[in-house]
Amino acid sequence: MDAFVKTAINTKIATITFYNKAGNSLPGDLLNQLAQSFYNLGKDNSVQLIVLKSEGETTFCAGASFDELLSISNFEEGTKFFSGFAHVINAMRKCEKIIVGEVQGKAVGGGVGLIAACDYVFASVNASVKLSELAIGIGPFVIEPAVSRKIGKTGVGEMALQPTQWKDAHWAKENGLFNRVFDSNEEMRTALKSYTEELSEYNPEALVELKKVLWEGIDDWDHLLFERAAISGRLVLSDFTKKALSKFKSK
Repeated sequence: MDAFVKTAINTKIATITFYNKAGNSLPGDLLNQLAQSFYNLGKDNSVQLIVLKSEGETTFCAGASFDELLSISNFEEGTKFFSGFAHVINAMRKCEKIIVGEVQGKAVGGGVGLIAACDYVFASVNASVKLSELAIGIGPFVIEPAVSRKIGKTGVGEMALQPTQWKDAHWAKENGLFNRVFDSNEEMRTALKSYTEELSEYNPEALVELKKVLWEGIDDWDHLLFERAAISGRLVLSDFTKKALSKFKSK
């Protein structure tokens, strides 16, 4: 399969795994599947918490699908595509279950947004992050509220205004995007397994209430993220962006 989102449940712990052969990038159909997975698991009483991960060992998520970005021909299509990221982030924040991220490799753009929307994040030392949107003529508008919630406006500015520069895993931890960083994927996964098994034994009602507390004060995201999607939907049609995307794709 070229791309998929799959869910496995094992003793109160659900694992959502996504994959795309193009660097685990996210076309619209995968974004929709991710959002629906979080909505479904949020209602599943057999699930205590959720782990979000991607397939493979080197890349967590390359962000938006370049192929789909290049195919956008009008404002409505652009807004619909970027709204996919809004749907996923809102699904993650509204999901009553604690979401633990497993970040084994590099993350770009929308991939950083997925990480920021997790409640707790385990990462490998190889998990560098980058907000590259400005380099292709747009910006991290939809994901910015989620990323700012973790690393603040200053941190987002530092990343967004240096769109070609990677920030390493230790920077991400120091600034609040990651909670724990490990020297290898194997070490990370061992620690994550132990952590999630312990967390799954805590009072489920307490975890639900804690999730609500952690996400207080952001009810406007139901409107804000879609307003931001419209900004990206307009900018992606610019000649600058079309040329930049074609240049990146030809590399």
